[in-house]
Amino acid sequence: MTLRHLISTWFSSITISLLLLLTASSSMQAQGLKLKMFRLEPDSIPMMRGFQVSFDLFGFCQRQLSDYGQYEGALRLNLHDQWFPIVEAGYGEGEHMNDQVTGLSYKTAAPYFRVGMDFNLLKKKHGPNRMYGGFRYAFTSYKVDLWRANYPDPTWLWDTSFGVVGEKCSQHWLEAVLGIDAEIVGPLHLGWSVRYKRRIAHQDGVIGKTWYVPGYGIWGDTRLGGTFNVIIDI
Repeated sequence: MTLRHLISTWFSSITISLLLLLTASSSMQAQGLKLKMFRLEPDSIPMMRGFQVSFDLFGFCQRQLSDYGQYEGALRLNLHDQWFPIVEAGYGEGEHMNDQVTGLSYKTAAPYFRVGMDFNLLKKKHGPNRMYGGFRYAFTSYKVDLWRANYPDPTWLWDTSFGVVGEKCSQHWLEAVLGIDAEIVGPLHLGWSVRYKRRIAHQDGVIGKTWYVPGYGIWGDTRLGGTFNVIIDI
């Protein structure tokens, strides 16, 4: 092998090695750029952001102005301004006297409970205002008084009055929720929600359907409802 041939072989080997190194380096740089583009930057916002306490004004006003309503409060945790586990509890009352069709009178009062989760729907999740969607599971166990005053049979003049006292009833239902919280000043917020309620199980006892179910509203398979809340951010 001539000297010229050795130099040519050595030069070719060095050239191929440099090309391989440059190719590997370019590949590593491209991969690093890709990782940098898709790497999730750490979020400085802590997971636990506090909690809210609230009171529903709508149910309170409804009770003062109609035959039924409820007094309701809630405790809602704030996880990263995105997820809001919530517990709602209230006391519902209904008193409907001398129905124009049946002549029946109805009375009940009992606590009810809901548990669920809300999700912040806004793109900018760490702002003071929120729009959320969520769900609830709800339950109540209550007693009903039902009676009809003395009403004589039109033919035989018999007394047709009757009464049931303390009849045990219960109901389970689900709620789909859409709502808004708006900051007023400092920790004070006001908010409202619209709710679609769907009954999933119930026990009405021997009296048949009950006129009002605490926390749910007028008896039925489905029902629309709402709240208007005074909220304190803590």
